Amino acid sequence: MSKKILVTGGLGYIGSHTVVELIKQGYEPLIIDNLSNSDLSVLDRLEKVCGKRPLFQQVEMRDKEQLQELFWNNNNDISGVIHFAAALLVEESVEKPLHYYYNNLTSTINLLECMKEFEVKPMVFSSSCTVYGNPDELPVTENASIKPAVSPYGNTKKICEDILADAAKAHELSIISLRYFNPIGAHESTLIGEFQKGAPHHLVPYITETALGKREKLRIFGSDWNTVDGTCVRDYIHVSDVATAHIYALERAMNKDEAKDLFEVFNIGSGNGYSVLQMVQSFEKVTGMKVPHELVGRRPGDVEAVYADTTKANKILGWETRKTLDDMLKSAWDWEQALAKEK
Repeated sequence: MSKKILVTGGLGYIGSHTVVELIKQGYEPLIIDNLSNSDLSVLDRLEKVCGKRPLFQQVEMRDKEQLQELFWNNNNDISGVIHFAAALLVEESVEKPLHYYYNNLTSTINLLECMKEFEVKPMVFSSSCTVYGNPDELPVTENASIKPAVSPYGNTKKICEDILADAAKAHELSIISLRYFNPIGAHESTLIGEFQKGAPHHLVPYITETALGKREKLRIFGSDWNTVDGTCVRDYIHVSDVATAHIYALERAMNKDEAKDLFEVFNIGSGNGYSVLQMVQSFEKVTGMKVPHELVGRRPGDVEAVYADTTKANKILGWETRKTLDDMLKSAWDWEQALAKEK
């Protein structure tokens, strides 16, 4: 079987780290990206990290003909798909819901139709713990009830999972959906990491930019949640551990001999919950840097606490995290400093 794997959105944060792991495991990633949330310079960075330049083609997945041409030109040589490509900002999705529904659903449907047409069966899908909403019990298992989404972004992940489950059953595809918790950190080389256009949208880049002096202070939303210190609790996981999970999932999806459901879901997290204040304190301890911060009112749509039960991924996929919280925060700081030196 060919070892060529189509990676949609492969120049993005998690996509680029997964490309590194694919190459490390002897696969040949074929990256497609429309460059709306990423930059072509990541390809140069990947070449430095991997010692070889990954295959790349700029493709707009909402254009089905472009996707069909890509599959056709690869002579039935694509043996699996990892699907990252999506618009992914929660707040922006509230402001632009139609863009999010059109972009995320259309690209996924077009991809599935091409997989059906060209008889490519295995797929790993990039999903999110946002599908759980404000969970009834912690830690969250894959059997937890799916709550109404708090954002159009979260809803696109839920709807995509429904589409994937139906398509897998109807067309005998082998699809695994990975529900990520909160990927943070960067590759040990400091050549790839989480690029932020404008103000950060996630906690850890905001912490690192504040420590660097790019931001005056970190605002912490809510100090009266029912948690260990009143601030929100999340499950943070190193991006390289998330990337590795895709290799385990891909190999399971590609294994025709294994008895498994056509559509499966796995939580990908550390299994630990950390509050916002604990994250700040841990960062200061690991780096020796101070993070000026203030407690402000709650933010609409925030979930009080959510962290994963990863037993299913540990047992069935054989995957486990390797990086500690200190590792995650140190790598995020190293990445922030490396970016600052480039400017």
